[in-house]
Amino acid sequence: MRLIDGLIWFCCFSFFFYGVTCLSSKHMVLEFKRYGIPQYRKLTGWLQLAGACGLLLGFWIPYLQIVSTLGLSLLMLFGVITRLLIKDSLIKTFPAFTYCLLNGYLCYELIKAAL
Repeated sequence: MRLIDGLIWFCCFSFFFYGVTCLSSKHMVLEFKRYGIPQYRKLTGWLQLAGACGLLLGFWIPYLQIVSTLGLSLLMLFGVITRLLIKDSLIKTFPAFTYCLLNGYLCYELIKAAL
């Protein structure tokens, strides 16, 4: 298995887990209230699940992985911005920042491979 494929699987499982958690966890209800954006919790969860599905289906329909990694990178960029605006610690901001960079890297590599 290529490193890129392993990273895609990692993101797929991560965003599936976080999407389900975002939609079903009382902790996430409280977190989104703390962020000041409770109205975006369900949308965020569904976007994470859609991104995870796109990463998975992208093994058969490659352009879906490009779209999904781009979308997930943007979603995590908004997560970083939100955490900076509410003055969260670097420790709490780090996961969103890492996933933003990881998905940006994957998007770049997938586009490069498609050309």
